[in-house]
Amino acid sequence: MELLNALIALSNFVLVPAIAYGSQLALGALGVTLIYGILRFSNFAHGDTMAMGTMVVILVTWWFQSMGLNLGPLPTALLALPFGILACIGLLLGTDRVVYRFYRAQKAKPVILVIVSMGVMFVYNGITRFIIGPDDQRFADGERFLISVRDFREMTGLEEGLAIKTSQALTLVTAVIVVAILFWFLNRTRTGKSMRAYSDNEDLALLSGINPERVVMVTWIIVAALATVAGTLYGLDKTYKPFIFLQLLLPIFASAIVGGLGSPLGAIAGGFIIAFSEVTITYAWKKVLSFVLPESLEPSGLVQLLSTDYKFAVSFVILVIVLLFRPTGLFRGKSV
Repeated sequence: MELLNALIALSNFVLVPAIAYGSQLALGALGVTLIYGILRFSNFAHGDTMAMGTMVVILVTWWFQSMGLNLGPLPTALLALPFGILACIGLLLGTDRVVYRFYRAQKAKPVILVIVSMGVMFVYNGITRFIIGPDDQRFADGERFLISVRDFREMTGLEEGLAIKTSQALTLVTAVIVVAILFWFLNRTRTGKSMRAYSDNEDLALLSGINPERVVMVTWIIVAALATVAGTLYGLDKTYKPFIFLQLLLPIFASAIVGGLGSPLGAIAGGFIIAFSEVTITYAWKKVLSFVLPESLEPSGLVQLLSTDYKFAVSFVILVIVLLFRPTGLFRGKSV
């Protein structure tokens, strides 16, 4: 019984949150790794791309809520998501035409594009904060919990209760669907195969008649969709404020690099590695250990390796270790 309580406590505070957070990081890292694999540069504006797409979702969600439109137990944001994706697609295609295309034509080095993307990042961040403000924005509605602690205790009779938020379940289901569609697209469709060929060998792809501008356009469209979905899921599950996505850039890049930049499978694996590392290292293990250990050995302190304030430091340390000892990542930086 005590072991069951320990397992429920572990699930409640470590496993379920880490799976949801890992799914969000994986979707964010997929966008980063696609840009790196196909456009050959690290896009530092990706976090603020997520913020911009999610901002449109929030504004449309508020509009729908004011008209009484909703999805019952599910968040109204799901109805607004297509509008956010379309706005983000327009934003990225416009930015590519105005900014990135010039540097591609000049055959600029990747480091130049990285610096340019940092400029784009600051512009996006300024626009987002100007339109929606710098504070937390609440846009979640519908049923908050799939399973509440009280209901779980009544069903099982256990001392410890399990709570699963609707947003956590929604995150996992959405991530699985999006990843499945993406892998089907890359592996089964003609456009997806063209993107992979362009990523593997640009010159050979051009000789084969592949249109590079079409590949670039499709890449930005996919990245816009991934960024908006990831940002919206993170906002529903945790919080939305523009600056939080700038902070999320570190764990997202860490996820992409740990898995292997340019490898979609690596981005997914890296997302879960970073998420579980952050959650387990910043979790106070006292409750779980009190169920498992005899009373005489129960810890008096929180048994917390790091405060939650330092969770992004975990991503940074893992990133440094990987860059030092295995710079190609777990999947050896395979192409898309």
